[in-house]
Amino acid sequence: MSGEVTVTGFGVRTAFGVGADALRRGVFAGVPSFAATTRFDTGPYRTAVAGAAVDGPGGVEGWALRHALAECGAEALSMAGLAPGAEAAVLLGVAGDHTSVTRYWRGAGLDVGCGSVVDGCAVPRAPEKTPVRGSSTEVEQVADAVPARLTELLAGELGLVGPRLTFTNACVASAAAVIHGCRLISSGRIDVAVCGGGYLVEEETFGKFDSGRALSRDGMVRPFSADRSGLLLGDGVAVVVLESAEHARRRGARSLAGVVGWGAASDAHHIAQPHPEGVGLARAARQAMRLAGDPDGAALDYVNAHGTGTKYNDGAETRGLRAAFPERAESIPVSSTKSTTGHLLEAAGVVEFVITMLALTDGVLPPTAGYTAPDPECDLDYVPNEPRRSDARRALTINAAFGGANTALVLERP
Repeated sequence: MSGEVTVTGFGVRTAFGVGADALRRGVFAGVPSFAATTRFDTGPYRTAVAGAAVDGPGGVEGWALRHALAECGAEALSMAGLAPGAEAAVLLGVAGDHTSVTRYWRGAGLDVGCGSVVDGCAVPRAPEKTPVRGSSTEVEQVADAVPARLTELLAGELGLVGPRLTFTNACVASAAAVIHGCRLISSGRIDVAVCGGGYLVEEETFGKFDSGRALSRDGMVRPFSADRSGLLLGDGVAVVVLESAEHARRRGARSLAGVVGWGAASDAHHIAQPHPEGVGLARAARQAMRLAGDPDGAALDYVNAHGTGTKYNDGAETRGLRAAFPERAESIPVSSTKSTTGHLLEAAGVVEFVITMLALTDGVLPPTAGYTAPDPECDLDYVPNEPRRSDARRALTINAAFGGANTALVLERP
């Protein structure tokens, strides 16, 4: 690399609350955030549970995600010691429509939500008031829903000057934003990148995952456990400040962690299922470790896994880790923090990046909560149920998404 990359600031919000201490009380203590959500009517669905914070009226409309991102971004900039007007790229991972897609598409008469369930099949609700086609209201709704709009708004609210880019590649979106920021910095094209992502639990996506039988029905997520039965969705918003190490040194900024490797790969095995051998995940991990100068993972101390708690993912991920580190897989602690936060979708990569960084700086590995029984398909050290003290210096965080997308990032304690 022509330039080292360091983290100088972050802001984070999950169902546990705002900031690192909330993560310590929840994620690192192994306390799941799941509860019956009152954010919308869960009567039509197979489960009523999510890792969702308590909100006021209209708590997950587009403005709420924008507000949460702005709060996290302001916290990250303050921690990094950067003032409004700074030159920085703004890179964001969000859904294809960052507003309440349920509200808009129902209003347009194109409802894809569930009104009731009959014999296991979703029955659409009757559409609400339909805006006039081509009207200014409809145009405004569509324009506001464009993913790049949220990145522009965030950059404006934070007072940042520089390139902007939005990633919408599902559950690796915010990890892809972080990787792109690292590439821009390491190549010398920019000095600072503000990278983030956000997802707040809402009915549209909840209904889709419920219809796909992906959600756990008993209110728990048990990654890598023999009795795992599915995932649960959760709130997550985070923003991190990445900086060239030289730029940070010149202005006297404190390095929280170094980002020493990154990789991305696609296996294109299936629209929703991972490759059964974890081929793309292994490829992304090997890329990241080669860039970190440790192709065999000899210095790797911890892996924050994607770990959704589904039958398909966890076995494939275990085999992918074995393929990436054939000599060391059994000796590397691996845990899934989705067991406490839930699946944060587009925000998963950046929130888990922050969690992994805290694991290094705090000297504590977050546990895989809810673990009950070993599965022959999942035979690694999953840090079951209890946090573990550790002197880990280097960690890998990995994510995967529909369509076979995979990302990997390697962090190192200063």
